[in-house]
Amino acid sequence: MLTLLAALALAAQSTPVPPQATQLPPPVPPVPAPATPVVEADTRPYVALVTDLGTITVRVEDKRAPVTAANFLRYVDAKRLDGFKFYRSTKSWGPANQLIQAGNRGDARLNFPPIAHEPTTTTGLTNCKGALSMARLNPGDATSDFFLLLSDIKGFDADAVGGDGAGFAVFGEMVAGAEVAEAIFNAPISPTAGEGVMVGQMLEPQVTIKTARRVPAPAGAPQGCVVKAP
Repeated sequence: MLTLLAALALAAQSTPVPPQATQLPPPVPPVPAPATPVVEADTRPYVALVTDLGTITVRVEDKRAPVTAANFLRYVDAKRLDGFKFYRSTKSWGPANQLIQAGNRGDARLNFPPIAHEPTTTTGLTNCKGALSMARLNPGDATSDFFLLLSDIKGFDADAVGGDGAGFAVFGEMVAGAEVAEAIFNAPISPTAGEGVMVGQMLEPQVTIKTARRVPAPAGAPQGCVVKAP
């Protein structure tokens, strides 16, 4: 009996004990790649206004101001802007209210019917330097005439303090040819032509828009200022 117990003890001592399993740390999760920002293609129309003094290119906000933009593009596509004039410069209003005005100074039958007014409070646009805005006497009577602003004129916005609550409808902005717009602004003025506030603001000679055509977006077109920051 003692011999058997001694044999069992000797066997237990000679049986190797497996080492404790080593626990490895969990794998480090991969670092996610930075999200690639989605850049939407600029599908807004661009129009080149070729004038006696050079070319001005404008970008049209057809999504934000669909009615006013469609009206302008209708004139462009029908080639009715060809021969229209830049005829007004507001130099007499001082540096804070600079604009040039263009439109039909000939056959009124070339005008399309008046369009509904789109106030800046609806479109989210603003009358900043470079803005392309519709000229009008009363909201809803705009046809072919438009402004190009050479300074901020926030008094033209619908929510301007002391304004008429309607303002002037912005529908795009100048993206190239600012020097041409400046040349038109500084062109000679008739001392007698015009009526009311326009006396002393009528260009002489007027500057002709030779052609107005849609063009591809120019390389490096600026972001601009007409879209109000959220």
